[in-house]
Amino acid sequence: MNVDSEATMLLTMAGKDIDLLRYIISSDIVADEIFGFHAQQAAEKSLKAWIIGAGGIIDRTHDVRRLLIMLQDLGFDVACYRELIPLNSFAVQFRYEAMEEEDVPLNRAETLSKVECLHEHVKALLEKAP
Repeated sequence: MNVDSEATMLLTMAGKDIDLLRYIISSDIVADEIFGFHAQQAAEKSLKAWIIGAGGIIDRTHDVRRLLIMLQDLGFDVACYRELIPLNSFAVQFRYEAMEEEDVPLNRAETLSKVECLHEHVKALLEKAP
């Protein structure tokens, strides 16, 4: 894996989103839409760092599913990260409109754990790179 300064920068920025998530996880005044948006951003940036570190080329997509497909095309097993795909709604739909009362509330602890797992995986890969 070729470590690129862009990959490192993206992973650093993903870490900042994760720091915010840790800080607001129990906040009653921060809406799920905001928590979900930063979780999606952390996942997106981590996946893009992984793609760049693997020698792939990223585009301007914000679609977690599409980024996972790109990694799969590069030969990586990304099955365990498919659980992050529902975060896409926080990058698009819930960024501009509120969740409805009938929408299932976001499980913040579970979401944070999944995003942290991805971030740590990518960080380890980039640290191993020559």
